[in-house]
Amino acid sequence: MILNLYRDNGGLESTIGRLCIGEGITEYHFCYTLEDQRQIEKVDGETRIPAGTYEIKLRTVGGFTKRYEQRFPDMHRGMLWLQDVPVFEYILIHIGNDDDDTAGCLLVGYSCNLDSRNGGGTIGRSTEAYKDLYKLVIEAMDKGEKVFITIKDEGIK
Repeated sequence: MILNLYRDNGGLESTIGRLCIGEGITEYHFCYTLEDQRQIEKVDGETRIPAGTYEIKLRTVGGFTKRYEQRFPDMHRGMLWLQDVPVFEYILIHIGNDDDDTAGCLLVGYSCNLDSRNGGGTIGRSTEAYKDLYKLVIEAMDKGEKVFITIKDEGIK
């Protein structure tokens, strides 16, 4: 399974992007994303990850895993975890609405509010987007597919 994240709007505190599923003519927009802002030098908990391609696996330990297993007992089997991100650890895809909800991780949501003054913005309907994305990723993994996300800076700073 291929996920493509196109970063469209980088701001002072957050970066908004579009998460698409598939490749080429079969690619389609799935939801929006929110990450921390770009930093020249990495600041723990305040920096988006570098553009690149990362495999997604399940992280079955840690605080997020326990909370999400309790919150979604019928579906949750581990956090969506980006592998081998340079100088970052434990980059997850999870629920949240603004830069205060992430410490370098990717948040997903079905709605988006852009900040035209400072760039970035917020996302909404995050729980719904997360559950739908999670089901698609788990379905692919259950079929034996590897899941990759390619993050692309689309003309933003």
